[in-house]
Amino acid sequence: MSEFATSKSSNKTEHKRLALHPLWLTAPGLLFLAIFLAWPTLKLMLLSFQDSEGHLSLDVWSQMFGAGIYVKVTINTFIIALQTTLVCLLIAYPVAYWLAQCGENARRRLMWLILLPFWTSALLKNFAWMVLLSRRGILSEILMGLGADQPLNVLYTRGVVVFAMVHSMLPLAIITMLPTMTSIDHRLMPASHTLGASRAQAFWRIFFPLSMPGLVAACLLIFIGSLGFFITPALLGSPQDSVIGQLLITQVQQLLNWRLAGAIAMLLLVVTLLVCFCYDKLFGMSSIAGGEGHASNPHIRAIGYALIAMLARISDVLASVLGLIPGKPRFGWLLALFSILIIAVLILPVVSFLPMAFSSSSFLQFPPPGFSLRWMQTYLESPIWTGATARSFGIALITGVLAVLIATTAAFGLARHQGKSGSLVVMTFLLPMIVPNIVTAVALFYLFANFGLVGSNLGIILGHTVMAIPVVFIIILTTFKNYDWRLDQAAGTLGASRLRVIWEITLPLIKSSMVAAFIFGFLNSFEELTVALFVGGGVKQTLPKQMWDDVLLSVTPTLAAASVIILTIVTLLFIVAERSRLKAEAL
Repeated sequence: MSEFATSKSSNKTEHKRLALHPLWLTAPGLLFLAIFLAWPTLKLMLLSFQDSEGHLSLDVWSQMFGAGIYVKVTINTFIIALQTTLVCLLIAYPVAYWLAQCGENARRRLMWLILLPFWTSALLKNFAWMVLLSRRGILSEILMGLGADQPLNVLYTRGVVVFAMVHSMLPLAIITMLPTMTSIDHRLMPASHTLGASRAQAFWRIFFPLSMPGLVAACLLIFIGSLGFFITPALLGSPQDSVIGQLLITQVQQLLNWRLAGAIAMLLLVVTLLVCFCYDKLFGMSSIAGGEGHASNPHIRAIGYALIAMLARISDVLASVLGLIPGKPRFGWLLALFSILIIAVLILPVVSFLPMAFSSSSFLQFPPPGFSLRWMQTYLESPIWTGATARSFGIALITGVLAVLIATTAAFGLARHQGKSGSLVVMTFLLPMIVPNIVTAVALFYLFANFGLVGSNLGIILGHTVMAIPVVFIIILTTFKNYDWRLDQAAGTLGASRLRVIWEITLPLIKSSMVAAFIFGFLNSFEELTVALFVGGGVKQTLPKQMWDDVLLSVTPTLAAASVIILTIVTLLFIVAERSRLKAEAL
C-alpha cells in the first residue's frame, strides 16, 4: 500500500513538473500561429489537388505548367529576386562595413536615417519613385538642363523594378550584416599587419570570413522577401515584369479561381522552403534567430576559401597598381562617400513627400511650383481619408498589444528553457517572416471567408498580428537573453511568489524593451497593405489600402498629404522606440 502511495505521489510530482515546464508558455503563440498561419495555408494549398467536386485531381497543376504565362511569370519572379539579392549584397556590405568602423554615437545617428525608410511602407516609397523618375520628374529636368535631347524614360522597365526593390530591401540587408561586423574583434586586423599581411589580405582572409554569417543571413532574408513582392512590379513594372504575387491577386480578386491560387501559393511556398532548407544545411537556420549556427559543408568551405584567396590576390595587385600613382593618394574616403550617397538615396523618397504635400499644383510634381495648404486641408476634411487613418491607428494599437502579449509570454518561456527543442520553437515564431506575405494574406482571406471575417476589423487585426509577431518576438527574446535571472532567484529566496517576481521584478526590468517591441509591432501594422488588401475586402479601408486605391484611380496631392501624416507618426514612434531600446540596453 505504501509503495502504491509513493508511486502515486511521484506521478503527481512529475505531472506538476510537466505542467510548470517553461515551454508551456509558448503554447498560446504556437496555437495562434497554427490557427491563423499554418492551417489556412495548408487548406489553401490542398485546394490545388481537388476538382470542382472535391475529388483528387491534378488538372490545375497541368494547367499551370501547361500555360506559358504562368511559367514565364514564375521565372520572372525568381530572376528579379536573384537580381535584387545580388545588388543588395554588393551595396549593403560596404555600407555596413563603413558603419562598423564608425564610432558608437555616429553609427546610431546614421542607423536612424537608414531605419526610417525601412519602416516607411513600400507603397509610399514606390509612389515617390514614380514621381521622381517620371518624364516630368526632377531627375529628368536635371538631365534636360544639362543638354539631354529628350526626357528620362525609365519607368515601367525591369531596371527600375529591381532598383526600387533594392531600395526597399537595402536597410534590411544593412541591419542584418551590421551586428555580425560590430561583434568582430577589430584587434585581429592590426595583429595580421604585424605578421606581414597587407590590408587587402587582412580584410579578405580575416574580416570577410568572420562576417559571413551576417552576409548569408541577409542573402536569405532578401531573397525570400523579394519572392513575395507585388507592389513594386505592379506600380513600376511593365506587363513583361509581372511576378507571382500579381498572379495571386488576379486569381483571387478578379477570377475567384481558388484552386489555381492555391497552386500558385504552394509553388511559391515550396520554393521558399527549399531555399530555407538549403540554407539550413549549409549555414544553420539558428543564425537567423540570433544563434551561432553550425559549420558549412567542408567542400563548400574549401571552395569559399579558394575564392577568398583569389580575391585577396586580385586586391593586392590593384593596390600595387594604385601605389604607382605619383604622390600615393589615399582612397579610404571613397568608402565614406559611397556610404553617404547610398544613405541619401535611401531617404530621398521619404523626404520628397514633404514639399509635394504643400504644393500649389493640381497634380503631384517635384519640386512643386508653389506653396499651398489646400491638399492638407482636403485630407483633414475628407471623412474617407480621416476615417481610414483612424481605423489604421486603432487596428495597429490592438495589434501591437496582442503581438507583445503573445511574444513576451513565449520569449519568457524560451529564455527559461535550456533544451534543444527551443530552436524549433524559435523558428516556428519566425515562420511569418519565411512564408511570403502574399501567401499568408490569401490564405487568411480564404479562411476568414468561411467565418464572415472578411471586411471586418477583427480579421485585419488577426492578420496583422500574425505579421507582427516575428519582429516583436525577436526584440523581446534578445532582451531575455541578456537578462540577469539571478535577480528573480534572489526575490524567490526572500519569499516572493512566482507571479509577484514576474510582476515586480521581471516586467519592470524589460518594460523598455516591451515598449520598443510594441511600437515596432504598431508600425508593422500601421503600414501593412497586403492583409488589408485581401482581408479588408474593400469594405474596411485602412490608410495604406486607401492610398493604394488613390494610386490606382486618381493620384492627387492628397496622397502626399496623407504620406506626411504617416511619416510624422512613423518618425515620432521610431524615435520613442529607439530611446526605449537604448534604455533597455543600458539596463
